[in-house]
Amino acid sequence: MQQRSEETRTHILEASLKRFANHGYNAASIDQICADAGVSKGAFYHHFPSKQAIFLELLKGWLETIDAGFEAVHQPTVPETLMQMTGTLPAIFASADDRLPMFLEFWLQASRDEKIWEATIAPYHHYQEYFANLIQQGIYEGSFAPVDLQSAAQMLVSMAVGLLLQGLLDPNGAEWEKVGKDSMQVILKGLEA
Repeated sequence: MQQRSEETRTHILEASLKRFANHGYNAASIDQICADAGVSKGAFYHHFPSKQAIFLELLKGWLETIDAGFEAVHQPTVPETLMQMTGTLPAIFASADDRLPMFLEFWLQASRDEKIWEATIAPYHHYQEYFANLIQQGIYEGSFAPVDLQSAAQMLVSMAVGLLLQGLLDPNGAEWEKVGKDSMQVILKGLEA
């Protein structure tokens, strides 16, 4: 019974992602998602209270994938770890490719609804804290000079988001992994002890 419930939930998430990616978040209806997933509306509402909840679950899953990738590239020093993170860009681009229209549309909606905005901005705060802690480790290990942790972390998050958007909007505009590595080298040079 538990396994069937998880399978149903997975089918709903997969159908939602395809529907959102192909038709946009606003155009996708719960009826269409249920039809695509082969489930009843009752099954849908058993797993998710709303279409918004599905989006947030998809976002959470994508961010967990990014977090796992970051943890997998941990190196002996913080500068080495940050450089290694730039190597995850192709995988991040690939996993975000079909989600970009959905994310952009949802972010637009979030700008009009405070509750949605809070849930949408939470990942930015998570990554700012993550990078602030990483930079603090770099200072402790002697790799970085003392800096304002929040400013440095915001710079890293801004670079990552900017690269992601540019890479998805203009995939052939540059060698984005190389741009990421070169940009990280510039940042690391500025942080050097």
